Amino acid sequence: MKKVFLSLLFLSLSLFASIKNEEASMELLRLNIPIVDIRTSAEWKETGLLKGSIPIMLFDEKGKYDLKDFLEKLNSAVDTKKPFALICRTGSRTKILAQFLSQKMGYDVINLKSGILYAKYIKLPILPYKAN
Repeated sequence: MKKVFLSLLFLSLSLFASIKNEEASMELLRLNIPIVDIRTSAEWKETGLLKGSIPIMLFDEKGKYDLKDFLEKLNSAVDTKKPFALICRTGSRTKILAQFLSQKMGYDVINLKSGILYAKYIKLPILPYKAN
């Protein structure tokens, strides 16, 4: 009975979750949708952060990750009951993460599909990264 209930709960979450694949834009920034930058601190230092984005590293410089830690930081920084966006360098990492967060966690996620490189190319506001 418990397994049936959990299966139905998971199914209902996945029915309401969604992924949107969009480019970063001024319109998105104007909507004040939280944007989570999942790149490494070295990448943040190299290119800066999209104005208003929240740096929460998923993969470290060696490609390792701690999903539990990431989810804890994400859930404390963002209201995951509302849509939020993910950004990385080119959109490769966020594409995978957005799919996971939507399908497994039931979140409404916007994947910024061309990443920070596109945001810089179209001259969106980029701020220097300052470590806490």
